[in-house]
Amino acid sequence: MSKRIMVVDDSRLVRVQLNDVLNGTDYEIAAYCRSGEDAIAQYDEVKPDLVTMDIIMQGMDGLDASERILKEHPDAKIIMVSSLAYDDTFERAKAIGAKGFVDKPFHKEQLLKVFEEALSES
Repeated sequence: MSKRIMVVDDSRLVRVQLNDVLNGTDYEIAAYCRSGEDAIAQYDEVKPDLVTMDIIMQGMDGLDASERILKEHPDAKIIMVSSLAYDDTFERAKAIGAKGFVDKPFHKEQLLKVFEEALSES
C-alpha cells in the first residue's frame, strides 16, 4: 500500500519535480497545497502519512503552519523542503517537531532516504 504525501509548496515546479521523483515508488501525492493555511485546512481530510513543507510561501510560512499542524496532530510527520538552509531555520524546524530537512534542489535518493527515516520513527 502506498504512503500518502501532502505537498505544501507554492511552486508548481516543485510539484512537477516531486511527481517525477515519486513516480514508480511506494509514495503518492494525495494532496497539493499552495499555502500553510491550505495545509492546515486540508490535513484532517487528507490524513497524510507524510507532509513535505516549504518554508517561504505567501501568507503563513511553513514553520508556522508546521507548528499549528503538530499542535493538533502530534504524530504528524513533516519534512521541511526548502532552499532556506540556515542554522537557525534548522533549529526552529527541529524544535517545532519536523522529522527532517531536505534542501532544494533535491535528489531522489536524498528525498526517499529522509522519507524512510521519518516514517520509521514512532
